[in-house]
Amino acid sequence: MVSVMLDDASAAKLKTIPLSNDTFDEATDSSKDCLFISYVRFDLTDSLCEDLLFCKYVRDRARAEELFKMLDCFLFENGLTRENCIGVCSDGAQTMAGKRKGLQALIKKASANAEWTHCIIHREALASRQLSPELSEVMTDIIGVVNFIKTRPLKTRVFSAICEEMGAEHQAVLFHSEERWLSRGNFLGKLAYLSDIFGKLNELNLQLEGKDKHLPQVTDRKLVMWGRRLDEGNTDSLENLHEFVDTTDYDAISVIPHIKQHISSLMGYFKKYFPENNSQYDWVRDPFSAPAPTGFSSAEEDKFIDMTSDSTLRLRFPSQTLSEFWLSVEKQYPLLGQRAIGILLPFATSYLCETGFSVVAALKTKYRSQLNIEQELRVAVSCFKPRFEKLCTAKHAHCSH
Repeated sequence: MVSVMLDDASAAKLKTIPLSNDTFDEATDSSKDCLFISYVRFDLTDSLCEDLLFCKYVRDRARAEELFKMLDCFLFENGLTRENCIGVCSDGAQTMAGKRKGLQALIKKASANAEWTHCIIHREALASRQLSPELSEVMTDIIGVVNFIKTRPLKTRVFSAICEEMGAEHQAVLFHSEERWLSRGNFLGKLAYLSDIFGKLNELNLQLEGKDKHLPQVTDRKLVMWGRRLDEGNTDSLENLHEFVDTTDYDAISVIPHIKQHISSLMGYFKKYFPENNSQYDWVRDPFSAPAPTGFSSAEEDKFIDMTSDSTLRLRFPSQTLSEFWLSVEKQYPLLGQRAIGILLPFATSYLCETGFSVVAALKTKYRSQLNIEQELRVAVSCFKPRFEKLCTAKHAHCSH
């Protein structure tokens, strides 16, 4: 429409604006200063180390060019080589992920080997946010019920007292989820399913969070299995729905089509946001059970056979992390080890940056609004212990002490 009414240049500018209000959340502290936080993962002797690279204040607009200039200056000042960057991970914001003018495009121009990864947790959230009208109606009603209780202190206390008298496991609603009486069987059946599916998605999120997360560790979804079991009339995989069906005279047949439709929709969205073939990493995830990938050269395939025939490495594999194992393999089989480390080095999620912003919020309160957070953040999140002896030798004691 913009191209027809105005011109292509105006349409191109419009495309740079995110369609959703939460695709890119510019991080600011208590003083409304914008921060650019970057983490790095690198080979440190026998393990891969993850640590804060820098935390810088963005003095002007948070455009890709400005962010790249800050990153490039930091690398130059600290004697780091651009070519050593083999991957960058961020959310899907246009500023970060744009293929032409985004930060990832500018990094790739400077380092041809750098591959961009869209944060897996962010992709999972985008894939699972869509609900069918039937399920969306249930969710809207539950949101209203919870808000009706949470926004009124008296009703919150009465609700807790009722739950306590009933011997309920929980005495409070824990999330803000509009209001209608929950007396219909179909409503409760759908509600039980939503509780199940969002519980499983939360479990997935927790598995993806934390340090030392790599692309090969992103396991395949179980949606196909759940859909197949529902076709057989089996609801065992959905615990709350299964318990509801067992303890009442409710017939789940009426709600199963809606559930199957939602699972099918989820599969489509996951395929859209996760187009890559996860089996390509099988040889890294479990080399002793997976075949050599088709992309291996003859020399790499020969070394792969030799490595998987090594009984010592086979016994050592279960007791080590993926990074520890492949760093040890690199010493004996450098061709394979270097290729595997190249897959393990890039971040799979932007979890560490999110934790960094949480630490900033804790450090820089309204009472410390003028605090320059850069050095304090490094002390708070760094995995390295200070070399106190070296620090002390650089200082001279006062003669009166």
